[in-house]
Amino acid sequence: MKYETLASEETVKRVMEAVGHRGISPEFVNTKEDALRRLQELIPPGAEIMTGGSTTLQEIGFVDLLKSGKHPWKNWKDMILAEKDEKKQNELRKRSVLSEYFLGSVHAIAETGELVIASATGSQLPSYVFTSRNVIWVAGTQKITPALDAAIKRVREHSLPLEDARMKREGYWGSTVGKLLIFERETDPGRKLTLILVNEKLGF
Repeated sequence: MKYETLASEETVKRVMEAVGHRGISPEFVNTKEDALRRLQELIPPGAEIMTGGSTTLQEIGFVDLLKSGKHPWKNWKDMILAEKDEKKQNELRKRSVLSEYFLGSVHAIAETGELVIASATGSQLPSYVFTSRNVIWVAGTQKITPALDAAIKRVREHSLPLEDARMKREGYWGSTVGKLLIFERETDPGRKLTLILVNEKLGF
């Protein structure tokens, strides 16, 4: 399928250059194991972290690492799930967007450097665009598209149907594009944004 083909080396180089000009630090690794190791290197011990829902983070083993508790970070998800009072849990969810480090993925990357992220609720978007000082995205290179219009088309034609099917398999009603973020560039020099491109098919 056209949406599942890994990008060529030349295309990846163009994307990394384009992304770099938009205030995002690009990195490239060959395998999902390399991606997991790189995340562990990038996040300092004792840092507060939060993750958006991400099939990619599951596939590289980061979600399992967090669940194991065998890591040096303060995980907001653990705090949220441990709170049984619904009102207090909702307050923790709101506060989690201020996490020092926020991790997730993107649904499409244009060769011109724009990142496209779809969300049903938008819960991860405040951290991506403003509130977290450090954001790390991990994405397989099959998510690279020639231009922004193709990136948005990928979200609607490919990512959404797969996510909708996944949610239904798990017993939920499905999924939708409630909010669509086009990340053009970072203008705040105090924020550190990193895009780790992986030479494997990961996520939707």
